Amino acid sequence: MDTTAKGISFDSQGHCSFCREYEQRHLDQMIVDNAILDKRMADFVARVKRDGAGKKYDCIVGLSGGADSSYALYLAKQHGLRPLAVHMDNGWNSELAVHNIQSLISKLGVDLYTHVIDWDEYKQLMQSFFDADVIDVELLYDNAMTAVNYQLARKYGIKWILAGTNVATEGMRIPSNWLWLKKDKKNIQAIARLNNVKIRTFPLFGTVDFIYNEFIRKVKWVSFLDLIDYNKENCISFLKSEFSYKPYPYKHYESVFTRFYQGYILPEKFTVDKRKVHFSTLIMSGQLSRDEAKALMQSLPYPSEKTLNEDIDFFLKKMRWSKEQLANYIARPEKPHLQYGSEKPLWDFCEDVYRKLAGKPRTDLSSIR
Repeated sequence: MDTTAKGISFDSQGHCSFCREYEQRHLDQMIVDNAILDKRMADFVARVKRDGAGKKYDCIVGLSGGADSSYALYLAKQHGLRPLAVHMDNGWNSELAVHNIQSLISKLGVDLYTHVIDWDEYKQLMQSFFDADVIDVELLYDNAMTAVNYQLARKYGIKWILAGTNVATEGMRIPSNWLWLKKDKKNIQAIARLNNVKIRTFPLFGTVDFIYNEFIRKVKWVSFLDLIDYNKENCISFLKSEFSYKPYPYKHYESVFTRFYQGYILPEKFTVDKRKVHFSTLIMSGQLSRDEAKALMQSLPYPSEKTLNEDIDFFLKKMRWSKEQLANYIARPEKPHLQYGSEKPLWDFCEDVYRKLAGKPRTDLSSIR
């Protein structure tokens, strides 16, 4: 981690505030005592089964085709749960993602719901985000994914959404200047209005929606892999052996656009390399050495120069851009999300109220992913 992260500080030993915060926030989850972990899992599974008794499914597992979500689905089945796997198709799936999902679903024998986003509408929304010059273009996908999972939970009366998010590989807070509040429905609507985009079918999710689902309907979004001693490399080896899983070079690269966004747009336009926080988390969880991470950071945030050039061509064709349009976009300065309509102030107010009532310290939940 370095000073590209807003608000970072370093102590006399050179340890950064993000690492120290990771230690403090996740101390209770850094448990490797198998007996304790087994009891946590058993208690949780029993609760999910009890809440789902008599229903077709007792939980939802979001499935991207990446290692974390794939292993979360396997783990749910292993413990006797009846998950509905949910996948979001926004038109940018890689061939590897499709292969991994099909293989996993087939061998586990679980139902898969795929929400296919209307491409024309999604393309127009993406164009508005590019024209707005805001950093978090992935807000679109992440917000819609959240909305669809909660919608299906309501449809089937499900109380538990099990995610592949976890402390071991992504527990470090992402700097607030590297992304935006993922539940900012108002921001999406405001940026859409820049190009007069009519949102007809695109799923949206905001602060009020979260409060309703979390506190009234009591639907819980759980980082399922935190209930085990999760090791990324062991997980990938297992998935390759049992499900013919095909891994990706970096986190979230199962989507062609996410690969292009994280590997090219963020570094070139916004001077942000998310590998810093991803590798730092692996270092903190003991799954990567600092020297190994520093060596990896010397390479491109891309599998190869050839793949980057292929993705540039694919992006230009899919978005119907010229090379000049891409160059102009990269060259333009960043604009803040708050320049447009946003419910971030409302989110912050609600979070402060909740923290005070619960007696918990203030944490920027919008930047934890």
